[in-house]
Amino acid sequence: MGSLSSRVLRQPGRTHAQQEPGSRTAGSARRPETGGDAAGQGFCYCSGSRKRKRSSGALCYCHPDSETEEDEEEGNEQQRLLNTPRRKKLKSTSKYIYQTLFLNGENSDIKICALGEEWSLHKIYLCQSGYFSSMFSGSWKESGMNTIELEIPDQNIDVEALQVAFGSLYRDDVLIKPSRVVAILAAACMLQLDGLIQQCGETMKETINVKTVCGYYTSAGTYGLDSVKKKCLEWLLNNLMTHQNVELFKELSINVMKQLIGSSNLFVMQVEMDVYTALKKWMFLQLVPSWNGSLKQLLTETDVWFSKRRKGWLSSVYKQQWLAMLRAEQDNEVGPQEINKEELEANSMRCGRKLAKDGEYCWRWTGFNFGFDLLVTYTNRYIIFKRNTLNQPCSGSVSLQPRRSIAFRLRLASFDSSGKLICSRTTGYQVLTLEKDQEQVVMNLDSRLLIFPLYICCNFLYISPEKRTENNRHPENPEN
Repeated sequence: MGSLSSRVLRQPGRTHAQQEPGSRTAGSARRPETGGDAAGQGFCYCSGSRKRKRSSGALCYCHPDSETEEDEEEGNEQQRLLNTPRRKKLKSTSKYIYQTLFLNGENSDIKICALGEEWSLHKIYLCQSGYFSSMFSGSWKESGMNTIELEIPDQNIDVEALQVAFGSLYRDDVLIKPSRVVAILAAACMLQLDGLIQQCGETMKETINVKTVCGYYTSAGTYGLDSVKKKCLEWLLNNLMTHQNVELFKELSINVMKQLIGSSNLFVMQVEMDVYTALKKWMFLQLVPSWNGSLKQLLTETDVWFSKRRKGWLSSVYKQQWLAMLRAEQDNEVGPQEINKEELEANSMRCGRKLAKDGEYCWRWTGFNFGFDLLVTYTNRYIIFKRNTLNQPCSGSVSLQPRRSIAFRLRLASFDSSGKLICSRTTGYQVLTLEKDQEQVVMNLDSRLLIFPLYICCNFLYISPEKRTENNRHPENPEN
């Protein structure tokens, strides 16, 4: 009987399992040794987790209510799954439509011919185009034709651009290379594809650089993208002087150059004389477009070329400037007393400086300054203006008026390698009044926003608008 001491004896009619002496806990049932025995006798293995497998008809003596709880839990889980939205993008659908209907031309009901090529397309897709929608729904003779010959008057449109434009009707996304964006824009405008036009505009704004800016500006004007045109003009105002380029000078038209040099927002480096020098380089390249050389050689070649031309081109301007200087020296000018934005934008003097790295700098912008010797200091992230009278020597005459005022606007900017503006700050237009040798902090910079090289540009107005108006009432004859 010793061999039976480890077994559970079962007798007919017993309703509960009995445990032999030596068992773990009195009154608990011992687990059958095999899964088959367990299933047959209604036992389950429970480890405390509700996630368990149960054989059909088996009863759990450990958790009497487990069957009901599990059924409720499964029902709740199924209900939750039924009410949980599922989102899956069918990537293959768009590709299938593009490949089957556009590239293969299956079930085509119309042919479009242009520039020696033929496209087998579908009217239902072409109606997304304003051009074809009007054609098919109006009284055009082409509305009932199965083959349509398109006249392409725009020289910017080529076969590849039409391929992209037609293909955009059959797919959601279109990849546009910057080198192809003008041609695609031209095709999109002809076919009146508003979505593609918008995408071309965004591509252009994101890829403005020295090689694309002039072409983009012209195309934006041609096809009515005012936001792109404005962005190009902003890029040119920021980069014409700060990042001079021979090829850019060659591409700039007279009208664009006139806008740039006349703008108060031109980011000037050094002084107004440098604007004249840049303009002289540009003029030389316009008159001698075959010239090829480096930017360093350009100024020398320009000066040699202009020295052989008539001096009368500038003589009248020199005389006007000289008379203006004499008036300024004789007047007891105290400077502007209030902000006149229109006057500032039209007549302010523009000066600029590049700070290659963080440090301490002190400088003055040379040239005629109406008796106001302004020293500019950059130190410890402060920009300071000082009116110098007697403390430091000055090459020009200095006003000894007890108080002098200037109207100014200070701007700071940093650019990436493509000339795109990455950070900027401005004081806005202000009037600053200084006594003799007084200094004033005009800007305090946040070190977290400082990115070098840092470009500084300032607009100055030294004389009041009333005095300028009075001077203009006495026009001189430059020839006398």
